[in-house]
Amino acid sequence: MAPPDSVKAIRSLERPDSLSARIHADLRARLQRGQVGPHERLVDLDIARAYGTSRMPAREALLRLVNEGYLVRTTRGFVVPALNADDVRHLFEVRRMLEPQAAASSASELRAPDLAALAAALGRARTAAEQASAEEMIAANMDFRAAWIKRVANPRLVEAVLRYVDHAQVVRLRTLTDPRSQRAALAGLEGLYEAFESRDRAEVRRRMNAFLLAAERAYRLAGPR
Repeated sequence: MAPPDSVKAIRSLERPDSLSARIHADLRARLQRGQVGPHERLVDLDIARAYGTSRMPAREALLRLVNEGYLVRTTRGFVVPALNADDVRHLFEVRRMLEPQAAASSASELRAPDLAALAAALGRARTAAEQASAEEMIAANMDFRAAWIKRVANPRLVEAVLRYVDHAQVVRLRTLTDPRSQRAALAGLEGLYEAFESRDRAEVRRRMNAFLLAAERAYRLAGPR
């Protein structure tokens, strides 16, 4: 028996290693690391040329990033969403609801390799602060988060945390270029590492909340750009 028309109309799913998916993954990583500035315009033809491909895979990747909230579409290309003061306040409010609890839930589940990864990320942050490197500090923060978040048992909580953290790249770009903010971020990571090392859930929750409050304060002190 022939399949119904509704089944015939289904197209095969995109392979994970397809060109569009690879472009999407690379661009998303660049956005997460803050390597795309808030005023930088991404045009599908330019992206296609850079990756040595046709326009369609590049456009598909860009539109997927729009659907995920990483970019917004304009008449002249794609840009990182602009956040006003209220957007940032709401963003940090949600992060304070999610991240302290998520981090606390991972504390008792950390293994020796996880603590080693946290220590390595902390070392990277120290080097970044010494060199006043915003890009390295952003990467160190990402490494640190990756080390503990994989021990969070609730996958929906992980998804929610990553969604709001990833959309804060404009905040990172505005604060972590400042050496004072880098030192403050380093101090926050050092405090978090101590709490994780002790596996003290309440202290991890407190330190993460303080870390986020310091990040929001640094953003406000940075002033408009």
